[in-house]
Amino acid sequence: MFCLGPSAILGQMYKNLQAFIADLERTGELVRVREAVSCELEITEIADRMVKAGGPALLFERVEGRKFPVFIGGFGTAERTARAMGVRNLDELATRVGNLLQLNPGGGGLKAALTLLPKLGQLKGFFPRRVRGGPVQEVVLRGDAVDLFQLPILKCWPLDGGPYITLPLVITKDPETGELNLGMYRMQVLDQRSTAMHWQLHKVGRRHYEKAKRLGQRLEVAVALGGDPILTYAATAPVPPIPGVNEFNLAGFLRGKPVELTRGVTVDLPVPAEAEFVLEGYVDPTEELVLEGPFGDHTGFYTLEDFYPRFHVTAITHRKNPVYPATIVGRPPMEDAYLIEASERLFLPAAQLILPEIRDYHMPPPGVAHNWVNVAIEKAYPGQAYKVANGLLGLGQMMFAKVLVVLDAGAPLKGPASLQAALQHALPGRDTLISRGPIDVLDHSSRAMGYGGKLILDGTRKLPEEGRGLPFVPQAHRQLPELPGVRQAQLPGIWMATFEKARPHQARAVAERLLNTPQSRGIRLLLLTDADTHLDFDEVMWAVLNNIDPERDAWVMEGVEGPVLVLDGTRKLPEEGFERPWPPKIAMAPEVVRRVDERWASLGLPPLPPKVARTP
Repeated sequence: MFCLGPSAILGQMYKNLQAFIADLERTGELVRVREAVSCELEITEIADRMVKAGGPALLFERVEGRKFPVFIGGFGTAERTARAMGVRNLDELATRVGNLLQLNPGGGGLKAALTLLPKLGQLKGFFPRRVRGGPVQEVVLRGDAVDLFQLPILKCWPLDGGPYITLPLVITKDPETGELNLGMYRMQVLDQRSTAMHWQLHKVGRRHYEKAKRLGQRLEVAVALGGDPILTYAATAPVPPIPGVNEFNLAGFLRGKPVELTRGVTVDLPVPAEAEFVLEGYVDPTEELVLEGPFGDHTGFYTLEDFYPRFHVTAITHRKNPVYPATIVGRPPMEDAYLIEASERLFLPAAQLILPEIRDYHMPPPGVAHNWVNVAIEKAYPGQAYKVANGLLGLGQMMFAKVLVVLDAGAPLKGPASLQAALQHALPGRDTLISRGPIDVLDHSSRAMGYGGKLILDGTRKLPEEGRGLPFVPQAHRQLPELPGVRQAQLPGIWMATFEKARPHQARAVAERLLNTPQSRGIRLLLLTDADTHLDFDEVMWAVLNNIDPERDAWVMEGVEGPVLVLDGTRKLPEEGFERPWPPKIAMAPEVVRRVDERWASLGLPPLPPKVARTP
């Protein structure tokens, strides 16, 4: 384990990214790499190992062939993410928002108004402050001086279609209402002065683009890099669609200090005055879309090629001595897991306002956000678990959830213990429900892009109306049956098996053979996936959840001691009726792994625990 200095100080303010970097260095949470490194794959391999070890953030001072240093890993631990947001731990976010939501004191007249006044102080910073100029406009490049290849933009993974800007704060304005949006959408560099803009189907940026297309006008775009780290978080947060409220408001509220915005030099858009860089330009909806991808995505698989708008860069502004901020995504855990946890904590009170029986919820990292949601409730009546699950599916981005597990208040919500707690009270078939709805467009296994199946597992204690059944005690067996080519492991109640899939419907045949053995006694969940998956619970869950459409791949089959829920997380074949392309898992090129192995000590990097010393 790394010792990374004291915990964050409540209320810590960071005017800009470099103030955050300086604070991390003071507290021993930053390592400077002074030797030159490559922004093609090499930084990714180093940063991937470091975040999986819970190590410090990294500042690469010299990048081969580029003019600027790279900062990465600023959100690489829960503690560092809390520090960036000015709290001691991420749970304090829920407390702060919960206090704000209780604005109505319940009384009337002057007494009620006086009770309300102190809480209005919590909105300090909610409204941005407009300023003239700012550090981000100390250097202004236009026309032929614009060259994206001067920036140390990372090519993250071997099969990526090119270098990608991975921490962009993309600013657009609704062409009809003027409402601002600050979003984070990956951007593949196409040439010196243009990128693709990955505006997915359900995103606000895409909605602004479609409106501009309908109106027959260009859409101005500004892309900020850096600034107060609270802005980076806010750009990823699922801000509710309230007129007049945007991510700048959220950032100011969380910081307790207004975000300083200045007008772009070539676009009529506000940009963070304290950013490191700003790319200004436009998207022309009348132009043909450009081919974007592949990209090694946060799912741990590559997102394959698709067509997206082209962003034309007309100006680059930056500080005199800027730092380029970056992140990488891929097989979990990655630093985006801690941004997800921050959103989880921040929006818990809002979920409780609508569904008051919710006591807590968690999106475990193997679920890469939407694939797996655990929710604990205070249960009072039959069917309440389904009421809560369906309610969650109607809340903003929670509509993308694929597997929802409902547990009793106080049950564990993390790791295998959460599923084991649910399996004690869940009889597959009776307590599982399959439905369908919107799915993240990055999901490669759904029946169609953006549309697929969902699974609800009711793991709460059953009331008489729900059929209590006999108590179930999850078990695991030391000696497992021998099946050629099938590797297996068991945890209490859970059986994991991997194999090389060579023919259609092979997974069902493997499941039948396993469940007909005595070792299926005490098992209620069987997880099947491909042979290139390590028999580690988190990795198996990650592979299975990525590779299932529950409507097609969740089966209830009989074991020797009752029904078992089987999840077929193997790759799907055309002969099984699956017509979409199947993407590869992300893996680093072996020659890059070897090069980093050889250079590790000379780069001044700390030693790593053996399990993350090499990229899998």
